[in-house]
Amino acid sequence: MIASAISSLHAQVDTRWPQHSMDRPRPPVVTPAPFVNEAHPSDAIVLFDGKSLANWESADSAGHPARWKLAGGSMEVVPGTGSIQTKQAFGDVQLHVEWSPPTPVKGEGQERGNSGVFLMGRYELQVLDSYHNDTYPDGQAGAIFGQFPPLANASRPPGEWQTYDVIFHRPRWDAGGKLLSPARFTVFQNGVLVQDNVALSGPTAYQHRPPYAKHADALPLMLQNHGDAVRFRNIWVRKIEP
Repeated sequence: MIASAISSLHAQVDTRWPQHSMDRPRPPVVTPAPFVNEAHPSDAIVLFDGKSLANWESADSAGHPARWKLAGGSMEVVPGTGSIQTKQAFGDVQLHVEWSPPTPVKGEGQERGNSGVFLMGRYELQVLDSYHNDTYPDGQAGAIFGQFPPLANASRPPGEWQTYDVIFHRPRWDAGGKLLSPARFTVFQNGVLVQDNVALSGPTAYQHRPPYAKHADALPLMLQNHGDAVRFRNIWVRKIEP
């Protein structure tokens, strides 16, 4: 189903609005179907099964243990401990990750349940409690941060589990470092298509658009510590071979 949604055309960054503009039209709200807990495919690489952080390390100090809290089959952001990343590096992948914003609800806008899933440590799929919580569209849940608002706001209420199913294709360069093709995302949030084969203008960032710079073909997946006690569980990937 995911693969069939990939179009032949690559959506480009729309520059009619400044980055993080509050004047940008909001995506329509869509009520997703009830959560269904699905087992991972037989060839998946399980990155987190609810039992151990053994596949993760500190993103700030590679080789040092991840210091997030492990409880109840999930891992939870611990403020002040930094972001975490996988010990294994990846390029093109199919990714599944489940996450839940904290309760009771605190804060508004970007200060409510903020985190992020960074493919290759550079390209952010935003995590945010976007249920009845207004913010700039390119920073809400399901956004490719600072570049693409989601096609719909498919967020469940805080305290419930959210799912991201992602197809990610890394950027390609020639031998001289010239960009041949950009990074691309297709994303389903809670079973609803929110990103349709979008082509990134470069790494994601706050209030600016960095250009591409050649990097390794495989890099760790990172989960952001933004100071909010967001929980994650059932994380797996499938490598997409050329």
